[in-house]
Amino acid sequence: MNRKFLLIFLYLYALIFSVSKTIRIPNEWARSHWLLDYRFGFIKRGLAGELFGFLFEKKLFSIIVLSAGILCLLYFLILKIALKSTLSFQKSFYRILFFVIFLLSQYIVFSAHLIGYLDHVIFLLTILSVYLIGRGKLFLSSLVVVFSIFIHEISLFLMLPVCCFSIIMNETSIQQFSFRDIISKHLLKKLSTFIILPLFAVFSISFFQEMYGENYYSEIFSYLKSSSISPKVADSVSGAYTKSFSYYLKDQYVHFIQRLFISKATIFYGIPLLFSLWMMFKEFKLQKNIQLFILLASVSFIPLLLHAIAYDTYRIWSFPFMILFLIFWILSSKSEKNEHETKPISVPEIVFFMVAFLLVTLIPNFLFDDETERFSLWMRLILILPILSILYFLKKASIRKPTEAY
Repeated sequence: MNRKFLLIFLYLYALIFSVSKTIRIPNEWARSHWLLDYRFGFIKRGLAGELFGFLFEKKLFSIIVLSAGILCLLYFLILKIALKSTLSFQKSFYRILFFVIFLLSQYIVFSAHLIGYLDHVIFLLTILSVYLIGRGKLFLSSLVVVFSIFIHEISLFLMLPVCCFSIIMNETSIQQFSFRDIISKHLLKKLSTFIILPLFAVFSISFFQEMYGENYYSEIFSYLKSSSISPKVADSVSGAYTKSFSYYLKDQYVHFIQRLFISKATIFYGIPLLFSLWMMFKEFKLQKNIQLFILLASVSFIPLLLHAIAYDTYRIWSFPFMILFLIFWILSSKSEKNEHETKPISVPEIVFFMVAFLLVTLIPNFLFDDETERFSLWMRLILILPILSILYFLKKASIRKPTEAY
C-alpha cells in the first residue's frame, strides 16, 4: 500500500479521533471575547473583537463560523507541516511517532473543546511569524507578534519564546549551536530588533491594567449581560479584562508548585510530553548537542509559568505540546535529509510510546463547563486499533526495506 496515503490517513484519522471527543460550539467565555472591543476605550484583548465587529455582525452564527474557520485553518496547517516533515525524511520512524502523539495529545483535544478561544489565533500568528523569520523578514515578524499581544497577552508565553528560538536557529545549526552564540553581538542585535516592540507592547498593556483596568468593569459587565451572556460568565470575563496582572500573580502564585509538580496533569500530560522530547532528542541526534536540547526543552515548558497567574491547569498543560510541534518544525526545516539516517526504534522506546499513547487516547480529560468526553472506554479501544495497525505496518515495512525510498 502507498506509504504517503497511509501517512495521510493515519494523521487525519488521529486528528479526527481527538477532535471528535470534545468538539462543540463556542461557549459563553469564548463568545464574550469576540463580543468585546474598544467601544468603552482601550482594554486588553480588545483587538480581536474590534476587527471582528468591523468585518461581521456580532451574533452567535458569525462567531461560530469564524471560530470554526480559524480552527480548521489551524488544523490544515498542522497537518501540512506534519506531512511535509514526515515525507521529506522517509526513513525516520521517530517522526511518525512524534506526530501521532501530538495529533492525539491533550492540546488537540482541548483545541476542539475550547473552540473560539483566542489561543488558536495566537498559534496561527505564531506559525506566520516563524515562517517570516525563516525568510529573513524579522521586523515584519516582530509586528505580527505585537499584533498578537494586543489580541491576547498570553502571546508573551506562547509566541515570543518560540519565535526567539527560531531566530537563534536561523543563525546557527543543529550541530554547531552553543549558548555562546546567543550572546554574540550579531545574534543579540537580531534578537533585540525582534523583541523590543513586543516587550514595549506587553509593558504598555500591563501598565494600563495597573492604572486604569478596573474602571471598565461595570460597563463590560452590563454590555455582556445585554448580549445574552449569563451573569456568572459576564462577571468572570469582566474581571479577567479589568484586573491587573499583579492581582492574578498575588492570588495564584501560591499554587504554582502544586500545579506544576503535584497534579494529575503532571503524569497524564507529563509522560507524553517527555516521550515527545525523547523523539526529538533521537531524531535530531541531540546527544551530540546537549546545549540545544536544554534550550528547546526550556522554551517548550515556558508556557507552564502561566500556572503562577492562571487557574485553568489542564489547558495550560496542553500548551507545551504545540510549542514542541513548532520547535520540531523549525529544526526539521534546518535538517538535511542525509543527516537523519536514524536507527530502528528500540523495545524500550516502543514501551515508552505505548504508555504515552494510552495516556492520550484512553484517559479522559477534565473539561470545562462540566462536560465529558465522548466515547466509552470500549469504544476508544476499538477506535485506536486502526492507528496501531498502521503504525505496525509502517514499522514492518521500514524493517523489510531499510534503504528503499518510498
